[in-house]
Amino acid sequence: QVQLVESGGGLVPAGGSLRLSCAASGGTLRNYPMGWFRQAPGVEREFVAAVNWGGGSTSYADTVKGRFTISRDNAKNTVYLQMNSLKPEDTAVYYCARSRQFFGAAGTNLSQYTYWGQGTQVTVSS
Repeated sequence: QVQLVESGGGLVPAGGSLRLSCAASGGTLRNYPMGWFRQAPGVEREFVAAVNWGGGSTSYADTVKGRFTISRDNAKNTVYLQMNSLKPEDTAVYYCARSRQFFGAAGTNLSQYTYWGQGTQVTVSS
């Protein structure tokens, strides 16, 4: 059973940066697409960014494009989300997830993802 653990969240002023990490245990991230999603209070969980199995293709939500960067280190079984120029509207719990699609593309749909972490809180103050 794959377990995903996010880290790196915290409180940061608007315009600041954070780097989230997602480490896997009990299974591999290699050969599977990975995604980051977020959920603010009272709002449905939404797609943020995804990377394909090899790391060569990425997808981003329009709201974060140009500010966030997803990357992966398959040797370390870890995925990252670099978040720059943070805005108060980026405040949410951020979740990483592993797709069920072996050798799949960087999917944006929640239903494509099978394993989820417990989330890490990101709070951006104005």
